[in-house]
Amino acid sequence: MWRSLKRLPFLLILQGLGAAAMFVPAIHAYRLDYMHTARCFFYSGALFLVVFVLMAMAFGGRGREGTTRGQLMGLVGALLLLPLMLAVPFREALSDSRILAPWFEMVSSLTTTGATLYTGGGTLPPSLHLWRAMVGWMGGLLFWVSALAVLAPLSLGGFEVIATDITAAGRAALRDRQAGCPGERLRRYTARLGPVYVGLTMTLWLGLVITGVAPGEGAILAMSTMATSGITSGAFTGNGFLSELLVFAFLVFAISRLTFRNDYITRERGIWRRDPEMRLAVTLLIVVPGFLFTRHFLDAIESEGDLGAAIAALWGALFMTMSFLTTAGFESSFFEEARFWSGLETPGILFIGLSLIGGGVATTAGGVKLLRVFALYKHGAREMERLVFPSSIGGSGFRGRRLRREGAFVAWIFFMLFALTVAVTMAALAFAGVEFEDSVVLTVAALSNNGPLAELGAEQSISYGSLSSAAQLILALVMVLGRLEALAIIALFNQDFWRN
Repeated sequence: MWRSLKRLPFLLILQGLGAAAMFVPAIHAYRLDYMHTARCFFYSGALFLVVFVLMAMAFGGRGREGTTRGQLMGLVGALLLLPLMLAVPFREALSDSRILAPWFEMVSSLTTTGATLYTGGGTLPPSLHLWRAMVGWMGGLLFWVSALAVLAPLSLGGFEVIATDITAAGRAALRDRQAGCPGERLRRYTARLGPVYVGLTMTLWLGLVITGVAPGEGAILAMSTMATSGITSGAFTGNGFLSELLVFAFLVFAISRLTFRNDYITRERGIWRRDPEMRLAVTLLIVVPGFLFTRHFLDAIESEGDLGAAIAALWGALFMTMSFLTTAGFESSFFEEARFWSGLETPGILFIGLSLIGGGVATTAGGVKLLRVFALYKHGAREMERLVFPSSIGGSGFRGRRLRREGAFVAWIFFMLFALTVAVTMAALAFAGVEFEDSVVLTVAALSNNGPLAELGAEQSISYGSLSSAAQLILALVMVLGRLEALAIIALFNQDFWRN
């Protein structure tokens, strides 16, 4: 039996897990007396579980261990096709809903983007909010595992920047990522990372409940934080400083993979201080809030001094920087007070920039990723140094030199592909009737998988529900592209990739 399950296609396994997960919101809706919603999820879960069993019986006897190519194809199929199944109970619960709207919601959730067509906390039943958060949470776990088991052996997803690292630690990490057949790698990383992911989510949930957040809202917020999906039931703001502090602390896991996995190098002393992603993130967390607070402080001197408002402004700026850097998109309850206190208009350009940078490689965060930005920075700094001292020799050891040269080269290629994708997406949205300023914000929000950016990145809040069907379809496809990244899509069209 277990042998047959191991041979099932990657996409079919994900389909079975998605079907089984439907019973959780069914029980939740039943307990809250939303009987129609409970029936929709229960019947859908039962139906798709039967389909899974029948397909497992058909494939299990003659299936083979999946290849890395097949797993990458399964990952693409999961982001495009699996939302169709996940959207069925969502659509049935909202009987007047179009099929595009639930599919958009599920693509947004599975890619941990968090964009929604239903604004306001009371628009949807609580169980549908729970389902959106669950799908986002499962999508976060999927990419925790897939980044190491599928993308890393192919030198994709940010690992291409460090693929040239041939030091002892780099060779050990590479051997671990390539050891065994693809199916065995997937099972091994699931067994390693799954309990960590679940344990962190449960810990955050318990902490939020202790700080006064309702259990249902706390569960949604905990899952959204670990997945950096930014999905809430509309009740996150106003839960207090302690709740935000907990969320801030757990968003650290979206900055670097070294926070939840050793990668065979954490036994080195002081590795977190030398980790490029950690160093760049800490720098941004100091510079950006410092810039905002300085402006707040200067404006406050001209008006009136208020120590409490100053502290609230500093915390609001710090939380928002972390939130958008990790592409979670949560809004601090102190940030509005800071804006009114200082007279600061919407700092959308800062949020757009932070979202473009993104979080760490092999985390749930989107964007260009900190490691690529760091490689480009080191290369630029070295080139400027050579302008002054042409005959100088760069330091930082062998690993640092390779990061500045080969790593920066592939990072620049990705950045150009990213910029080209932004241009093409903006042109497509313009044809769909979206104005230029809105198309900039929506494109960055979709590509960086930071859906809440649409509310805070523009001068006026942008509603996804007000967009045309064509624009919603374009944004959903761009969310998938942003989650997988352009290099992974290009790899699917590489002849050598199929031959090997």
